[in-house]
Amino acid sequence: MAELKDFATLDISWDLTPEHAVTMYLEWGNNDWHSEYPPVRSKEDYSNYFVVDTWGEEPVIRLVRRNSEHVEDLFVMPMPEALRAEFERQNAGLKGISAPQGAVKEWLREQLLGRS
Repeated sequence: MAELKDFATLDISWDLTPEHAVTMYLEWGNNDWHSEYPPVRSKEDYSNYFVVDTWGEEPVIRLVRRNSEHVEDLFVMPMPEALRAEFERQNAGLKGISAPQGAVKEWLREQLLGRS
């Protein structure tokens, strides 16, 4: 069974949000060359990024790989108990897919990079 640290060598787009990913990969031409994330050039372009999924009963952290044709969960884990209370307070019960923020993002960076 894979562990989060097994993905430490991946190039992670730490600031890529689900909204930016949709703009880049599903709405080709909807962003310009001067934006933080320039347009995708081919099917070979992909990004690895984290999302927090709150559609279920418990928040889940997903490491996602996306290109213009496919999205794949590389790793899925329940949000660690130590992060949940603060996350749920900030999230206020909203359901959806969002970018990790604050303590969740710092924890992920520490797990993969050994630092925040």
